[in-house]
Amino acid sequence: MAAVPDAAPGEAEILVSAVTGVPRGRLFLSMDAEAVGAPDRLLRLVTRRAAGEPLQYVLGAWDFFGREFLLSPETLIPRPETEGLVERALAVLRRKGAEPSLSLDAGTGSGAIAVTLAAELPSARLVATDISPGALRTARKNARRHGVADRVLFACCDADSALKCGGRFDVVVSNPPYVADGEWGSLPAGVREHEPPRALLAGPDGLSVLRRLVAGAGALLSPGGELWCEIGAGQGAAVAALPGGSLRFLGIFRDLAGRDRYAGWANPL
Repeated sequence: MAAVPDAAPGEAEILVSAVTGVPRGRLFLSMDAEAVGAPDRLLRLVTRRAAGEPLQYVLGAWDFFGREFLLSPETLIPRPETEGLVERALAVLRRKGAEPSLSLDAGTGSGAIAVTLAAELPSARLVATDISPGALRTARKNARRHGVADRVLFACCDADSALKCGGRFDVVVSNPPYVADGEWGSLPAGVREHEPPRALLAGPDGLSVLRRLVAGAGALLSPGGELWCEIGAGQGAAVAALPGGSLRFLGIFRDLAGRDRYAGWANPL
């Protein structure tokens, strides 16, 4: 599981900016005006952060791919590594040019992946699924926030039901749970105590959800369509060995830190 981005050096400024609405660059110019207007709320946020709650949940929103996404206790915090997953899905869809595309985001959480794809590609339509009604409420808010609600269909279902979605998808993309059950205790306290376990844990080897996605994606993909998934840093060899039926394995690809992070499969033309 990738660590939550650490904003510690500037956290005080971030919190003051969030409370006052004053951009960080203007805070010291505004100390006698807006920046002193909400001490009680600032104290509440600082208290939550001091107790170990991740900054992203304290703020209730976080940036992803240049856009701010609302968060809730039912959603994971978007990680920079997942932006690389979006870039790979975008590359597949952009090869279609201006043609309309249909994609599936399995396990959408906050909707960061689905909403970003729709926002980046005006001709894209998406189906976004999640087992958590609370996560879907947040995802729908993010779709409305970024003006793509008319092109993203949200459905409450688990991975197995998602694999029964109607339609032939140009891309199936997923940041599935991939933490092995036995690794839970080694995760940072901020992750264990605040992020939803159901969105993180995936059986003894961390591959229970991914295994089902790989096995079932062939029936969902259009000819030449691709499946792209985020994986754990130590899972490359095990993921490469997963049976994919008729799908052609494209390989394991690394994130900017040089760690195994993405896996891809393609449906034959």
